[in-house]
Amino acid sequence: MHTTLRVSIATTNKWRILGAFLTATALVLTPGGARSTLGAGDSGSVPADEAARNTPLPVVDAVNVGQTAAAPTSSREEGSQPPPVPEASIGVDFSHEIVPLLRGRCGQCHLGSKSEGGLSLDTRELILQSNTVVPGKPEESELLRRVMSDDPDERMPANGPALTAEQIDLLRRWIAIGMPWEEGFTFSGPRPAEARPLSLRPVELPPETAERKHPIDRLVGAYFDRRGLPFPAPAEPLRWFRRMSYDVIGLPPTAEEIAAFNADESPERYARWLKKRLDSKRAYAEHWLSFWNDLLRNDYTGTGYIDGGRKPITAWLYQALLDNMPYDEFVRRLVAPTPESEGFMRGIQWRGNVNASQRTELQFSQNSAQVFLGINMKCASCHDSFIDHWTLKDAYGLAAITANEPLEIYRCDKPTGETAQARFVYPELGSIDGNAPREERLRQYAGLLTDPKNGRTARTIVNRIWHRLMGRGMVHPVDDMGRPAWDESLLDYLAGYLMEHDWNLKQLIEHICSSQIYAAVSSPPHSDDSDGYVFRGPHPKRLTAEQFADTLWQLTDTGPEKAAFTPPGEKDAAWFRTSLTAADRLQLALGRPMRDVVVSTRPEDVTTLQAWDLAIGPEFHEALKRGSERLIGRFAEKASDELIRYVYLSTLSREPTDAEIEIALGILTGKQETAPPSRSEAAQAFDENGVVDFLWIVLMLPEFQTVY
Repeated sequence: MHTTLRVSIATTNKWRILGAFLTATALVLTPGGARSTLGAGDSGSVPADEAARNTPLPVVDAVNVGQTAAAPTSSREEGSQPPPVPEASIGVDFSHEIVPLLRGRCGQCHLGSKSEGGLSLDTRELILQSNTVVPGKPEESELLRRVMSDDPDERMPANGPALTAEQIDLLRRWIAIGMPWEEGFTFSGPRPAEARPLSLRPVELPPETAERKHPIDRLVGAYFDRRGLPFPAPAEPLRWFRRMSYDVIGLPPTAEEIAAFNADESPERYARWLKKRLDSKRAYAEHWLSFWNDLLRNDYTGTGYIDGGRKPITAWLYQALLDNMPYDEFVRRLVAPTPESEGFMRGIQWRGNVNASQRTELQFSQNSAQVFLGINMKCASCHDSFIDHWTLKDAYGLAAITANEPLEIYRCDKPTGETAQARFVYPELGSIDGNAPREERLRQYAGLLTDPKNGRTARTIVNRIWHRLMGRGMVHPVDDMGRPAWDESLLDYLAGYLMEHDWNLKQLIEHICSSQIYAAVSSPPHSDDSDGYVFRGPHPKRLTAEQFADTLWQLTDTGPEKAAFTPPGEKDAAWFRTSLTAADRLQLALGRPMRDVVVSTRPEDVTTLQAWDLAIGPEFHEALKRGSERLIGRFAEKASDELIRYVYLSTLSREPTDAEIEIALGILTGKQETAPPSRSEAAQAFDENGVVDFLWIVLMLPEFQTVY
């Protein structure tokens, strides 16, 4: 059977359609929270709420990239492989290769107070201002031409021997991949110790007003007042409902829940539905499991699991989330663990010879400092940090807490002959007894991390939760808690709230989600914030890989039948959430990490690999095919527009417009060039390939892929 479809990807035009997809997905996080307007006949953007009401379903050839084509099978081809990763992106280490090269061979003339020829290499910004480097284009970079020159009058460096071929190639590859730079690093010296006191500061809340009753809104409102900014308007109710549902349990509201939400006229409607989501213990645990798996390097497959060099903690972690274990107890059990929770602090026993900074003791230092304190100890595990005040002895001091034997300090992978002494990074809180047994040292460390005088631990987790819910942390990036917050009072208020409420993370989430600022319209960072970040409200967020897939499974009732981890009582589940399964190619393309390292934030950018797998990947194609078969069976005897309404409500949390219904009917029946059936006709006339294409189009919408 042949199906004529405007969205078809025939062999002759698949690259043009893939290009159209890349263009469309690039609009996911455009200013103003806009969605694609392909169906309106242009590629511009409109405000999100307005677009949701008025923009019809996109038809790809409306932007002149697709053509009517006959496809003998599905509208997406299978089996094609993505292009290889460019060689230029492999093997460039900024901290250990680029920094020593620039410091050693260029520093005499171009670092610190010296900027001969107008070139300073102190920061990336100064290099770019010199116009000597074009990121991504080494062949157009004057810096590279000068170091390669044979003319002694223009060759750099002017003094000493020329750079070796290997050093030149390193510079070329670094420029080719965009000149990546460690955030915050400057050759002028490390950032001084943060000015923020370790203990939480008392916060005086602004007076309550009729408009601002919630403590968070009072603090945020005062912040806006100081900057002459208006408090953002509230988002539409269904947009809040979708946002809150994805944030709390990782799934959108069902069509039935939307009907019940719309019928609820109580002034407590928002609070009631938020509470209902938080009380969904399994849904909550299975959603937040991904967040903690990323942070704690926990997975189902990967390096070390087969040969015993790594231990999973999934069963313990799932139960901790199910029980809403207090966060201070959660930290203590990970740092001074039981056999069920020891996988995090054990790290990964890499095979073969590895850098000294990757010993399991140093992994413990790096990971515990990053996850619980927002401290980057990776640089300091090799040498004194270039970017802040942490030193090699700080990193090894934490590592010595877990060491079973004397731990020699290595600097840049070379032994120093000095033995590390167990110590905490904030000695004013207390000390670690280096002569105590290992288990006791770990208990002491856990106690210092959760000491009521240690505000750093509470600040770090509330900042992570705020980032998760609002799209950006109060301190950015979230793993560099030495930086100032955009509002220090709000940070300390929330950290104090968490500690005062028995470290209850669910209660913290409820507190944030019940505020007016959480319920406000979303707004991406403004391009005019040149003097630093200015908070204006929640940011749009991309769906995670798990949210994307779980929405499809909930929509079609066709999720994975086997889990890598089966929670107690779910052995006979019809399908399992994606967080409970091993990552497949589609999940990895959508941004699910390998988890060999701590991952605190996932990338927001759309990648070519993601575009490729969503356009022609076999895993996604098979999932859509199974889903279409299930939906055709479910809606066969119902009016043809009911399936369309169901898909829209289940994915976008809104009704389709009349224009969208008309276009969708043509796609579903393969009658785009003729009159589609009336809405009252039964859906049994739907073509399987047409349903596959309809699902694909809706799931490609920026409106679906974004939580506004």
